[in-house]
Amino acid sequence: MADGQVWTIGSILKWSEQYFGSHGAETPRLDAEVLLSYLLGQQRIFLYVHFDQPLTAEELARYREMVKRRAAGEPVAYICGEKEFMGLAFKVTPAVLVPQPDTETLVGAAIERLKGKGALRIADVCTGSGAIALALAHYLPESSIIATEISTEALLIAKGNAESLGLSERVVFCEGDLLAPLSGETFDAIVSNPPYIPSAEIAGLPREVRAEPKIALDGGADGLDFYRRLVSESAAFLKDGGFLAVECGETQAGSIVEMAKGGGFGRMEIVRDLADKERVVVLWKA
Repeated sequence: MADGQVWTIGSILKWSEQYFGSHGAETPRLDAEVLLSYLLGQQRIFLYVHFDQPLTAEELARYREMVKRRAAGEPVAYICGEKEFMGLAFKVTPAVLVPQPDTETLVGAAIERLKGKGALRIADVCTGSGAIALALAHYLPESSIIATEISTEALLIAKGNAESLGLSERVVFCEGDLLAPLSGETFDAIVSNPPYIPSAEIAGLPREVRAEPKIALDGGADGLDFYRRLVSESAAFLKDGGFLAVECGETQAGSIVEMAKGGGFGRMEIVRDLADKERVVVLWKA
C-alpha cells in the first residue's frame, strides 16, 4: 500500500482483495468489504455507490491496521468486535467462538419446533457469546432461558450481549460445566453447540478458526466427548415430550443417534443445513 497515493474506496478494495488472497483468505473480497464498511460506519452497498470516494489519512491509517490483523489470520469478527447472527448484532472477542451460519440451522430447528407453544423453559448449554440463547429469546418472546458456560470470560461477553439486546430479564446466565448448573430444573428444550472438532484435527484448521478459543473447539479424540455427556444426562432435565437439539460436524449425526438409543429418547431427527449437510440432531424424550 504505497504512501502518497490517493486511495479511493474502489482502489483500496481491489488492492485488499488481492492482498488477502495472497495471504490465504478464503473470502478475500468479502473480508475487505466487511472491514471497510465497518470502518466507515456504512452498509456494504455504500462502497459500490461511492467507489470513487477517497479515504482520509486517518481512515487509511486505521484500515492499514485492520488489514495487517486480518492478513495475520485474525477473524474479521474479532477485528470489528461484532458479528451478525439471526439478524441480531453480537459483540465477540477472542474469548468466544464467532457465531456461524451453520448454527442458525440449530436455532431455526428449535424455533420451528417450539413456536406457538406458549411460555416455555429452554436451556442453552455451552452458550459462548450467548448467540443461541439470545436469538431464541428474541424469536420466542414468551420463553424464559437459562444459559450455561464454563468460561468466566465468555459469560461476561454473553451478559453484555443480553443487555445490548434488551433481553437480560429473560435470559439467566450460569457459570458451570455443561448441565451441572441446571440441577433440579426441567425444560421444554435443551439446545447446544458443544465443542466437536477431533483433537488431532485442530492444528489443521484455518488460521482464523485456530484463533478462536480451543476450549470451545476441542471435542476429544473423536470429537464426540461432549455429545456422550449431553445424551446420557439430558433426559433427566427434560419434561415429557421435550427435546435435546445439538449442532454437530457433518459426519457425526449418525453416531449421536446411535448413542441416544436406549437413553430415554424416542423419536430422533436429523436436520440438514443449507449445504445439505447433516448439521443438527433432535432427540425427543420418550
